[in-house]
Parts: sequence; C-alpha cells; structure tokens
Amino acid sequence: LPSLDFQPAEPGPEKLGRTGAKSSKDSLSSIERRRSLWGRLSLAIFVLALGAEAVYLGREWEADELSAKKLRIEDAPSGRVERTKARIMDMFDYFNKPIWTELLPPPLPAPHQKPYTLLLSMDDLLITSTWDRGQGWRTAKRPGVDYFLAYLSQFYEVIIFTTQNHYTALPVIEKLDPYNFFIAYKLFREATRSVDGKIVKDLSYLNRDLSKVILLDTHPEHVATHPENSIVVPKWTGNPGDKGLVAMIPFLESIGIYKPQDVRPILQAYEGKDVPLEYAKKEAEARERHIAEWKDKSRGLAAGGFTLSSLFGVTTDVGVLESRSPVTF
Repeated sequence: LPSLDFQPAEPGPEKLGRTGAKSSKDSLSSIERRRSLWGRLSLAIFVLALGAEAVYLGREWEADELSAKKLRIEDAPSGRVERTKARIMDMFDYFNKPIWTELLPPPLPAPHQKPYTLLLSMDDLLITSTWDRGQGWRTAKRPGVDYFLAYLSQFYEVIIFTTQNHYTALPVIEKLDPYNFFIAYKLFREATRSVDGKIVKDLSYLNRDLSKVILLDTHPEHVATHPENSIVVPKWTGNPGDKGLVAMIPFLESIGIYKPQDVRPILQAYEGKDVPLEYAKKEAEARERHIAEWKDKSRGLAAGGFTLSSLFGVTTDVGVLESRSPVTF
C-alpha cells in the first residue's frame, strides 16, 4: 500500500569535497585582466599626481601671490605644510570671495575725487520693504533720504553697498537717484563675501584708503571684518515720523569739515553708542567751553586791558561784554 506519511525524508549526511569545477579567478578573460591592470595603473597615477600636487602646493611664496593676498613674506605661512593648507583653502575660498579683487575703479585725480568714501546699506537704512497678499511687495523711502544723499555728497564719495542682487536693487536705486547726481557707485550681492555662512562686506576689496572709509549699516554681521570702519544703526521699520537718518548728518558733516587723517579712531570712540545723541552732547560741551573762554577773554579786556576804543574815550562795560555771546553753530 502507498504510504500516507507526507513528511519529506531527512537528508542524510553528505560528503563535502571538490566538485572539479574551475574557479572564476583562474578563468579571467584577457579583457578582464587588461581592465584590472588599467585600474591598478590609474590608481597609481592618481596617487602620484596627488603627491606631486601636494609638493607643488607647498612651494615657496611667489611675489604675485603675496601681493594678491596683501601679505608680507614674514607674515605669510612659512612651513611647507602650512603653505599647502593655505593654498588648498584658497582654492575652496574662491567661491566665497567677491567677484572682483578690486570692487571700485581707481580714485579720480585731484580735485575731482572726494576726500572720504561713505558706504550706505539700503535695506532698513534708506528704504524698507513689506509684503502682503493684497498688495504684494511695497517699498517705502525713509524720511529725509533725499536731503541726506544730496547734502553729504558734497563731502563724500557716496556708494550704495547692498546685499541684494542687482536685478532687484538697481530699480530701487534709480528711484533714489534718478539722475546719478549723488550716488557715485553701486555694489551688489556679488561684491560681498561669505564667512562662516554669513554675508560680509569686506572693505579690503574696495580699492580705497580705509582710513577715509565709513560704512553705515543696520546688520552687525555685515561689518564683521571691519568694525573699526563701521557705524551700526537701528533698523528703520517704516515709521513715517522717523528722523534717525537726518540726525546722522551733523556727525558725518563734522568729519567732512574737520578732515581727520584717520576716521577709524573717531568711529571706535562712538562704538556701541547712539551716535547722534553722543555727538550732540559733545558738541554742546564744546560750545559751552568756547563761550566760557570768550567770556574770560572779554572780562580781562574790560578790566584794564588796552583796547582801540579806549583811545577815543569809549569805556567797555564788563556786564555788557558778558551778556553777549559769540556766534556759535
């Protein structure tokens, strides 16, 4: 009778041994052997080229490299490893730098060139932009911006330095200065550089004497490389009664009038302070000192000093002299 056991029979122990088949390693075709040979050869060439490149990057500094980096030979990395690292970082840093090594053309010959350069941010300083679903993007001009640009352009080479791209910023700048009377140059996003993932306005690429450069901005991270040349002011958010921009004029005007050799110590003295308020205090103190000195001189003349009017018998009253004050501005 046929068996009703459906369980398969357990396999018995098998003897392990060679089957007699040839290994695929021993049966490589000529094409595969040639491909393997070329692979090893390519790897060896790549390693040699990489070593040669490392040796080449560690070479001594050349004069054009030092001039491009604005370094002296004693300040540049001296060891072979340090020079290799510096040149490798330069290759990757190429994409973080401004598009030009000199952002502005050379200064004009005297007397056409203004003695100082004033860099102005655009967003939240000269204008502010808002967006809503009903109107889309709308841009407002800060109160006093026309007077600010027109007045200070007689002392400064005024330059707009914005982080916006040129195709969005240029139409706005053309509205601020439609006839190019006041704004000498415009610098856009491609003129900035990236440092630790943040946009920075590096003034070393400006092609101007930094002792005569002032940067006015509303973002501290934008001035990270040259805080000594910068004034960071509060953002304008659209208040129609704002006077912050006009309030900066006396301070900037005084620099244009007194013509200091280096503006950086002056800007550092006002760092972290409300510049218009602090300058108004210093100006009031200077005015009081000037009036006090004038009164002292007037009192000395009236007390017994020789004056031209005394030759004709005209006497000077001390009270009258002290009641008068010199003309101040």
